[in-house]
Amino acid sequence: MVEPRDPPLRESDIRPDDLMAGQAERYAADVRRLLERRDEFVEVACPACEGTRAEELFRKYELHYRRCADCATTYVSPRPPPAVLDWYYATSENYAYWNKYVFPASEAARRQKIFVPRVERLAEIVQRRRLGTGVLLEVGAGFGLFCEEIVDRGLFRRVIAVEPTPDLAARCRSRGLEVIESPIEHVALPGLEVDVIANFEVIEHLFSPRDFLEQCRALLAPERGVLMLTCPNGQGFDVSLLGAASSTFDTEHLNYFHPASLTRLLERCGYEVLEVQTPGQLDAELVRKAVLAGQHALPDDPFLRRVLIDDWDRLGAPFQRFLSDNLLSSNMWLVARRAR
Repeated sequence: MVEPRDPPLRESDIRPDDLMAGQAERYAADVRRLLERRDEFVEVACPACEGTRAEELFRKYELHYRRCADCATTYVSPRPPPAVLDWYYATSENYAYWNKYVFPASEAARRQKIFVPRVERLAEIVQRRRLGTGVLLEVGAGFGLFCEEIVDRGLFRRVIAVEPTPDLAARCRSRGLEVIESPIEHVALPGLEVDVIANFEVIEHLFSPRDFLEQCRALLAPERGVLMLTCPNGQGFDVSLLGAASSTFDTEHLNYFHPASLTRLLERCGYEVLEVQTPGQLDAELVRKAVLAGQHALPDDPFLRRVLIDDWDRLGAPFQRFLSDNLLSSNMWLVARRAR
């Protein structure tokens, strides 16, 4: 007997339609405040390879999105410096709204369809690779669901949530978690070696991904500590097809790596990359919704029209699985070990 599949993740599961208009208003307010400080923005080289040759792809929210001529990483330059980013997240109306309304309304769906699979994937990697289970540190713990699931399952002896945003740090504490309310770059854990550092949708927000990765490496146990991270795949299906119309391109995402360029950066920072996956579930749906809303026109391609529009109910799910299985989804998961 074939076991029934769980219903696929839908965008409305994690972004309830009745709340997103309010979220959009708060985000627009945040964007206005950020752009009032654009005179403080600074030019940067490619965050993956430090190359300085780049073409401008487009502008959105008055930001310049560039593509590195050497490694094809997309990134924002000029960008807000660390002090401006710290101020932005600490005072964000958008994040406060998510914490008060969107996260509570979607918590059950997020737990079951995002965080439980993340925990199960991490547990499988820990077991298969025989990793240490002493200390797990999550950077950017957000609403605290991942750490809470880890604690409840007893997978690690100690779990630490690093979350610099005050409202979210408070939410993590309300779940009984051990919390460090600080950016990871300011965290010191003298005498403590971390077995696993997990961070989900963090590196794309950072002014200096290299500084972040080097700090994580310094906290990991030598030769056995492992970093697990997720971020957008800048060469994934919906990002590539929608371009500037993709919601992935926003004022908060500054770095758009792809599997090869993120691997390159990690190796430069003293890691050995063990696994790269793109297990995303929403690429095809996001493109379909953009087309149906008149926000994007499909190229003159009968194949894509058939899959995404005409025969969606039959072909949409298997097409998404094809993207996910072949490093073509716009959600990327990478596992790397601290090298010698």
